[in-house]
Amino acid sequence: MRVEMINQTRYWALALFLILTVIGCGEKEEQMAMPPLQVPVSHPVQKKIIEWDEYTGRFQATERVEVRARVSGYIDQVNFEDGQMVEKGDVLFIIDQRPFQIAHDQANAELKQTQAELKQAQNDFERSKRLREKLAVSEEEFDQRRQTMRAVTARVESAQAAVNQAKLNLEFTEVKSPINGRVSRDLVTPGNLISGGASDATLLTTVVSLSPIHFYFEASEAELLKYIRLDKSGQRTASREVANPVFVKLLDEEGYVHEGKMDFVDNEVDLGTGTMQGRAIFRNEDRVIEPGMFGRARLLGSGEYEAILIPDAIIGTDQSNKFVYVVGKDNAVEPRMVKLGPLHDDNLRIVREGIGAEDRIVFGNIQKVRPGAVVEPVAPETIEETP
Repeated sequence: MRVEMINQTRYWALALFLILTVIGCGEKEEQMAMPPLQVPVSHPVQKKIIEWDEYTGRFQATERVEVRARVSGYIDQVNFEDGQMVEKGDVLFIIDQRPFQIAHDQANAELKQTQAELKQAQNDFERSKRLREKLAVSEEEFDQRRQTMRAVTARVESAQAAVNQAKLNLEFTEVKSPINGRVSRDLVTPGNLISGGASDATLLTTVVSLSPIHFYFEASEAELLKYIRLDKSGQRTASREVANPVFVKLLDEEGYVHEGKMDFVDNEVDLGTGTMQGRAIFRNEDRVIEPGMFGRARLLGSGEYEAILIPDAIIGTDQSNKFVYVVGKDNAVEPRMVKLGPLHDDNLRIVREGIGAEDRIVFGNIQKVRPGAVVEPVAPETIEETP
């Protein structure tokens, strides 16, 4: 009985072995029969390009004026709507002119009085001069009349200066816009007493120009050194020497549609931030850009050179390393570590090191490709094809 059970066990074991062997052979034959994975493969783009560095910054008015009165008094009129466009010379505020008109009239009256006195003094001097020639008056009396004429002449000049000052103060009662631009709201309404003059003058409003407009941004010390090296090597002229082009896009814009030019680079690196301030100027004739707006700028970052470009979407990441799949000998896939540069034209990435123009790069089926796998290369429709 025991011998029979052993024989049955051997029988079933042999049968199981034969079954597994047949199944394994079938799977192997099926695997051998599967065709290799088709992947789009092409050479990277090789062409001459110019790199653009990107910066963030804000727009500022080229002219900004705090409007203050030069004389003190009560606000009589406000002649603008809050936020409207104004021209240079437009009257924004009128201060009560009556006290200044009275002062001007008084100065004019004093001037006329001293002018009459001067006329009398001149007549007296001319008469004494004729009499002196005939020795009809003494030398002392002649000198006295001459000094009187000179004193009255000085009083006339002083009175004329007082008239000029009174006239100027009367003109200052009309507070005018010193520039073309957009005015803010009125910070002082009619009926309020304001202070004028050179110190502690009351702020009435502000006016900012809109066209042209400045764009300020900060460049790091490393970027500054890069520009210096490019200038020294003749690849890119420094922005202090030429007005290099600058392109800006606003928050709601896809492309860099606003074209300007560099017009200022500061003279020292900021010790607190380690950055250098730069400035570009834009025409802004349509007044789309407002002072204080945020913008993203592109500045000329290199000279023209031959570059290797690949779609940004096909680049893989292995921890801190970047790689692309390359089809090598026998159509085997291998990962290739690459050193990357910035984006070019928003869809192609500049490759500094790692691949050459002769390499065959995998442009599709990235998720299915495995290192060492043998694939069937096919030509992609376009090099910008994404996986």
